[in-house]
Amino acid sequence: MLLVMTATANEMRAAFPGGPVPAQGGTAAYELGGHALLLAVSGVGLVNTALMAGWLLGRADVAGAVNLGIAGGYDLQRTPLLRACFAEGEVWPEYGLLGADGLADARGIGFAQGRVRGEQVWDRLELSPREDAEAMNLGLGADWTPVTGVTVSGVSGTPERAALLREARGGGMESMEGFGLAYAAALAGKPFLEVRTISNLAGSRGAGDWDLKGALRALAGATATLFAAQSGACPATSNLT
Repeated sequence: MLLVMTATANEMRAAFPGGPVPAQGGTAAYELGGHALLLAVSGVGLVNTALMAGWLLGRADVAGAVNLGIAGGYDLQRTPLLRACFAEGEVWPEYGLLGADGLADARGIGFAQGRVRGEQVWDRLELSPREDAEAMNLGLGADWTPVTGVTVSGVSGTPERAALLREARGGGMESMEGFGLAYAAALAGKPFLEVRTISNLAGSRGAGDWDLKGALRALAGATATLFAAQSGACPATSNLT
């Protein structure tokens, strides 16, 4: 069984039209393309995500985790509105000693968050989306864009903040959950994949830089591609610890 988590019920409803939509903090069993899925709505933010991920990834029958949703894009030339993206890395830019520019020095307090593959985790996780998709028997779209995900507690409200995260952290898309589930899956030694569709230009409040409804519609197409019946590999636990 694969854990599939979204932050909100709207994202879950969009990802699986006609499927069950759990209440926040709840789960529902579902099957798509021959995949047994455990659907979960975590609620918005790192805390909600990490709490629910820790609970569900401890189940012996959960073989991997997928994070679905929408995201802000830092550069609409590279990641246009509605584009499906998958994370090849996740950054939490607020962990550590916070500076005047609003960025944190992850090593500034001297405490790593933990270890993955024997290496200390500070504010960044390198992911293996292609290998983990294969391990979970999932399909990545040929036109999807690989990006670094930036997970924040407060979304960028100004172009300056968005530019800082893009330039200083190499951000491609911004969410409030990605790092939480990615880190939980890594600690559990299970494969992980994060797929999001771009709903807006991060840092902009202009109506022309947003298409929330379109991104939710695009999420349904991305989900159909991801869980289309595949041949070959079966879901497996990856060796991450």
